[in-house]
Amino acid sequence: MERRPLGTTGEELSIIGFGGILVMNVEPPEAASLVAEAVDRGINYFDVAPSYGNAEERLGPALEPHREGAFLACKTMKRSKEEAAAELRASLARMRTDHFDLYQLHAMTTREDLEKATGPGGALEALVEAREAGLVRYLGFSAHNVEVALELMNRFDFASVLFPLNWMEYVNVGFGPQVVERAVQKGVGRLALKAMARQKWPEGADKTAWPKCWYEPITDPREAELALRFTLSQPITAAIPPGEPPIFRRALEVAERFTPITAEEREELRQRARGLQPFFELAAAS
Repeated sequence: MERRPLGTTGEELSIIGFGGILVMNVEPPEAASLVAEAVDRGINYFDVAPSYGNAEERLGPALEPHREGAFLACKTMKRSKEEAAAELRASLARMRTDHFDLYQLHAMTTREDLEKATGPGGALEALVEAREAGLVRYLGFSAHNVEVALELMNRFDFASVLFPLNWMEYVNVGFGPQVVERAVQKGVGRLALKAMARQKWPEGADKTAWPKCWYEPITDPREAELALRFTLSQPITAAIPPGEPPIFRRALEVAERFTPITAEEREELRQRARGLQPFFELAAAS
């Protein structure tokens, strides 16, 4: 499994990350098996959040035997200093670790998120204090709005940004390249979400096969390979696949034999994107 540098941190991460949703609602032996399989195949980047149901309770014990070699990222959706500090400590306990390698403001989407988290008494103050106390090593954020992501990078020297970087969104909306460009300019590490998403769930679609996906995932093997290779061909460090084990394993297979996407393959993706419904739009933060 290829590894790439994370911004200017000096850390090197596997180009595929293990999303904690993979172990949400599974039995502990299955969680341990999934983590061991990932480690055996070269994964060292693990990402989780308290908003992922019981993922922390499952991932903590499963990752504990492998913690020394893992780069562990966690997040908070709390926007006040007091609440974020409390959630961080609760996550550390559930994850059976004394520190996170990366701690992120999670799902920064609206203007309110931005102002509360970065303002006086905001969550960012708790993250900075946690870094000073040795509870976290690096600070980052995840976002689902281009304007918010750009403004966050203007306001603070974050180590990383976790953002949807998806083939269909690039082609149909132009959503994502602005964040990558700014992050490259500022030396902020780039981590990708939604690489293997196809489109917004069509009205009336049967979602029972993929209960952990709030969007329609790609099931066609050719399209899945092209989509992931498209994202990994951008100037990014890693991509986190959907939280379904069959799709995660497909991502591992693609990553293990990764080659950059060609111009002809990009054109094929443009054709495949026609008529698909975006799940994000280029809209101003509300």
